Amino acid sequence: MTITDHRAAQLATRLAFFVAGFGIACWAPLVPFAKQRLGVGDATLGLLLLSLGVGSVAAMLAAGLMSARYGSKPVVVVSGFALSLLLPSLAIASTPVTLAGALFAFGAALGSLDVAVNIQAIEVERLSDRPLMSGFHAQFSIGGFAGSGVMTALLAFDMTPLLGTIICSALAVVAMIIAAPRLLASKPAESGPLLVLPHGAVLLLAALAAIMFLVEGAMLDWSALLLTGSGRLPAAQAGLGYIMFSIAMTAGRLVGDRVVARIGDRATLLWGSVIAITGFLVLLMVPSVVAAMAGFALIGAGASNLVPVLFRRAGAQSTMPVGLAVAAVTTAGYSGVLLGPAGIGFVAAATSLATAFWILAGLLIIVLVSAPLVARAPQ
Repeated sequence: MTITDHRAAQLATRLAFFVAGFGIACWAPLVPFAKQRLGVGDATLGLLLLSLGVGSVAAMLAAGLMSARYGSKPVVVVSGFALSLLLPSLAIASTPVTLAGALFAFGAALGSLDVAVNIQAIEVERLSDRPLMSGFHAQFSIGGFAGSGVMTALLAFDMTPLLGTIICSALAVVAMIIAAPRLLASKPAESGPLLVLPHGAVLLLAALAAIMFLVEGAMLDWSALLLTGSGRLPAAQAGLGYIMFSIAMTAGRLVGDRVVARIGDRATLLWGSVIAITGFLVLLMVPSVVAAMAGFALIGAGASNLVPVLFRRAGAQSTMPVGLAVAAVTTAGYSGVLLGPAGIGFVAAATSLATAFWILAGLLIIVLVSAPLVARAPQ
C-alpha cells in the first residue's frame, strides 16, 4: 500500500466514524416531533426508543461475523449507506409499530457500522504503525455535534422533519460516497471458528467497555439531574455539565493519539482512570458550580482515550478472531449504555443520585487496577 492509499484509508475511516455520530445525533432533535406525531405518552415513547438500542445490539454479533468472513470494508459500506438512507423513515413513521420497525432497522445499521468501522480502524492503525484510534473516535463525537446542530438549525428555520432528514441523509450519503472506495480492503485473516464465546482478555476488555459506556451514558442521562438535585444550577442551565463533559472528551480524543504514542496504552489507562476518578471526587465533594464544571471536564478528559485503547487491545489480542472480539467489546459497551442508566435510576431511588455517582467512581477503580492486565496482551 502506498502512502497516498494509506492516507486515503485514514480519511475514509474518519468519514465513516463521522457518519455514525452524525446519523444518531440527527435523530435526537426529532424525538419530540415523533412523540407529537404519534400521540403517545412517555412510557410508550420509552419502549419505542428502546427499539433502537435493541436493533443495535442484535446486529453487532452478525457484523462481527460478516467482518471476520468478508473483511470490514463491505460491512462499513453497506451499513453506512443503510444508516444514511434510513434516516428519513424516522420522520414519516406514522404509527408506533412502524416507528419501532424503523428505529430497529436504523439501530441495526448503526450497530453494524460501529463494529465494522472499529475493525477497519484497527486495520488502518496497524498499517500506520502509530496510534490513530483516539482520533478516529473523536470523529464520532464531532459527527454528533454536527448532526444535532444541523438538524436543530433546519428545524429552527421551520423546515419539516422529513425535509430536514432528507437533507441530512444526503450529506451522510455524500460522505459515504467519498469514503467507500478509499476504505481498506483487507483479506479476512480468521481461519478458525467464527462462533467463539468471549473469554480471556476479550472478556476483560468487554467488561471494561461496559463500565466506560455506562459512565458516558450516565453523564448524558443523569448529569443535569445531579446538578439540579444538589441545587447548584436551575433546570434551564443544567445541561452545561454534559456540555463540559462532551467538549473535554472530544478535545482529549483529538490529542489522544499523540498522548498514547508518547506514554503507551498502560499509562493511558492508568492516568486516564485517575483523572476521571478525580473528576468524580471534585464533582461530588465540592458543592459549587465551578467545581461541578471542573469535575465534568476532568471526567470527560480522563475517560476520553480509555475506550479507544480498549478497542486497540481487542485488535491486538490473539485469543479469538478480531472481528468477533470487537463485536463482543462493542456489544458489551452498548449493553452498558442501555442497562446502566436504568440501574442508576434504581440505585438513586433506593439511596440517592450522589450515591449512584459514587458507584460509578468505584467502577472506574476497576479500570484503573485492570490497566496492567489489559496492557499485558500481545501487541
